[in-house]
Amino acid sequence: MPFGYASPEQIMRDKADYARKGIARGRSVVVLQYVDGILFVAPNPSRALHKISEIYDRIGFAAVGRYNEFEELRLGGIRYADVNGYTYDRSDVTGRGLANLYASNLGRIFTESIKSLEVEVVVAEVGENKDGDAIYRLTFDGSVFDEHGFAAMGGQAEAVATRLKERYRESMSLADALEVALVALTEPGGERPPVGQLEVAVLDRNREHRKFLRLTGARLERLLGQTTTQPAVTTTPPPPGESGLGGDTPPPTGPPTGPPTGPDGDVDDGTSPPL
Repeated sequence: MPFGYASPEQIMRDKADYARKGIARGRSVVVLQYVDGILFVAPNPSRALHKISEIYDRIGFAAVGRYNEFEELRLGGIRYADVNGYTYDRSDVTGRGLANLYASNLGRIFTESIKSLEVEVVVAEVGENKDGDAIYRLTFDGSVFDEHGFAAMGGQAEAVATRLKERYRESMSLADALEVALVALTEPGGERPPVGQLEVAVLDRNREHRKFLRLTGARLERLLGQTTTQPAVTTTPPPPGESGLGGDTPPPTGPPTGPPTGPDGDVDDGTSPPL
């Protein structure tokens, strides 16, 4: 037996262990269905480097691991989608086709290269209805998992997936789905990441043409506020003349004021005036 020999099984096992350790060092990403589409949520303190992106009209992308490696995969997916959509038809670009492309590339690199990619990827496609939605999770070795309802990857993915399974239900509203995702991403007894360190996006089937939309700023804060249960407070009106509002003068009533809802667009931060 030559010096330094290692069996193919040992080499593959070492590559897999190396990739898993690299992926586990990152923060988890959650992808789940809600009544109007698919929601992506990831703790991400960086405003420039995105874990969640748009690939094509109805297709979104999320990844964990080494940024330079999954960014190359993302760009390759965009080129694939653009070429096929232009050459044939936009409807011919599907999440399944993109997942197959990624699986082929990841499997080839894992088998032929000394070092495997330290990435895990989700390709999600929103359909005309919930039965047409698809979530594909791809691992570093090219394995493809057709997930139903939700997917978690990166960090403590198994624990996150367990918390998701306990709370997930079909046809949740967007606010409820966001709450479930944040509960799953937060360790028991831990603190949730602040709004400024959350990356949130949706594939909304009700939008025209391009379904991908990022949720930021006031829009995201309002969604988070809808999931907060406030305790009921019963108050007794003060006697006439003892109110700080001037005796019998009733408190002013009128429509609540607040930041306007942003129009449809690639980014909804809640600060743009309505159309």
